[in-house]
Amino acid sequence: MIWLTWRQHRKQALFTLVALGVLAAIMVPTGLAMHTKYDSLGLAACRGALGTASLITQTEAAANCESLSHQFQQQFTGMVFVAVLFVILPVLVGVFFGAPLVAREVEQGTHRLVWTQGVSRLHWALVKFGLVGAITAVLAVGYALGVSWWFRPLVSASTGRLTYFSFDVQGIVPVVYTLFALALGVFAGTYGRKVLPAMGIALVGFAAVRVAVEVLARPRYLPSRTLTFAPTGKQTPNPASGDWVMSEGVRNAAGEMVLPDARIGPCPPGGCGNTGGAGPGAYNWMEYQPGDRFWTFQFIETGIFALLTAALLYFAIRRLRTIA
Repeated sequence: MIWLTWRQHRKQALFTLVALGVLAAIMVPTGLAMHTKYDSLGLAACRGALGTASLITQTEAAANCESLSHQFQQQFTGMVFVAVLFVILPVLVGVFFGAPLVAREVEQGTHRLVWTQGVSRLHWALVKFGLVGAITAVLAVGYALGVSWWFRPLVSASTGRLTYFSFDVQGIVPVVYTLFALALGVFAGTYGRKVLPAMGIALVGFAAVRVAVEVLARPRYLPSRTLTFAPTGKQTPNPASGDWVMSEGVRNAAGEMVLPDARIGPCPPGGCGNTGGAGPGAYNWMEYQPGDRFWTFQFIETGIFALLTAALLYFAIRRLRTIA
């Protein structure tokens, strides 16, 4: 059974290895260029000197470090479009690996031959899903390590690892996204029973769950924090803290938001002058998730998608009993 499963999917495995090879041919030279530039600019040292506090005192050294960060981002801004590919790669596994796993067998009628040759449906499912899942997991781990290394300079020079898009290609979540996509594709195949409908279900379902978790759940994994700082002071948010700023603005003395998505200061000794109608006593306000929660959020999201993956595989195996 294991040999049969390997023979059925060895072409897919070969194509995947070729695709990963092409991806590596893009990642290695561009990644080396970004790492080299990041080090030559001295960004690691200057951002390390800023520390991880959410607020820092605005100094010439801090301003110079921020200028270097902007210089780095401008040079490699095109790499963001390459990173989009890394975000959508997991769903391709579900569409092209997971969806046909059951749907193609049912569509072509070959499942009847297998299940009448002394191989039970449960045995077939465990071998089939287990072998493909194990290969996918190994490839996903290699992919996640490579992408995390490639993306690290861009993330370090910008808003940190917790923000949308950056979080999705760092750490361990790319692995569980890939396994979830595979399980969703398998489950879709037990309902669609034809390859193309199963692919469509897997694609739409993956996008819907990912967006729902990212937009609705992730910002609420832990209670957010708020901080305030006066426009007339010298304190400013630390660009090296990695904090995920979810909302900010200027509030008046009564605490009402008067300038959303804005910031005043640090002001010169003579005062701020025009404060956009905020009036005396106005202050900057920010709601954020601290950057040091990155791994906590990674483990929470990994747990969510691991449970979803297990549930999908369980219900897919149960669905096999209803297939004639």
